[in-house]
Amino acid sequence: MDAHDEDSKAPPGPEGGPRRPTGGPDAPRTGVAALSPRYQVGAALALAVVAVAACVHLGMVFLHVAPANTVTKQHGRAIEEWIYPEFEQNWKLFAPNPLQQNIAVQVRADIRAADGTVTTTGWNDLSARDGEAIDGSLLPSHTRQNELRRAWDFFVATHGTDNRPVGLRGALSEQYLRRIVVMRLYAEDGASREGVIQRVQLRSRTTNVPPPAWSREQVSDKPVYRLLPWWTVTPDEAAGGVR
Repeated sequence: MDAHDEDSKAPPGPEGGPRRPTGGPDAPRTGVAALSPRYQVGAALALAVVAVAACVHLGMVFLHVAPANTVTKQHGRAIEEWIYPEFEQNWKLFAPNPLQQNIAVQVRADIRAADGTVTTTGWNDLSARDGEAIDGSLLPSHTRQNELRRAWDFFVATHGTDNRPVGLRGALSEQYLRRIVVMRLYAEDGASREGVIQRVQLRSRTTNVPPPAWSREQVSDKPVYRLLPWWTVTPDEAAGGVR
């Protein structure tokens, strides 16, 4: 049987002629193959950069949570600069004695209006707003769940009970926490949006989680406050650099 007989038995194409088999040399290219060679090279380079960045990040996180070893002793500072503060790891979820307290972070601010007058806002419960934002949400925001909470944990871990920094990361934790609350005030507080934030003051409100009804444990239901000193907002933040 020759090629002519094969074509005569093929199903007809849209114009009555023999239908070309799919996937042949004339089939349209899709995906990256449809790009010109120059763009294919660009896409390959972009994928390579993403892959390298992902490997570096995973390696840094692994070294951060791993026990002390030769690599962490020699390159500990570089690892900490990569991890802190955004990628800090916390394993309290697996602790033998998990946290049994509710900690709310609250903030108030001095606002300078357009006419030069300065007023002090009331206390804004940022943790309560985060709770309202994720309550009942099927896809709660990771930022709403963890950003403020982790920033406060970072501050507490690098400061003593007198609110003075302990170690080299104390100033970094203060700056990180301050920038978060300034952004939140500009975004969520009407009085802050109408003026310029000059200073902020934070406090935490800690209450014990009530024990279950069957437990004989007795805990206090009175809140405990930790008041931080006033922090001056830096010029770039006050001018809206973190809005």
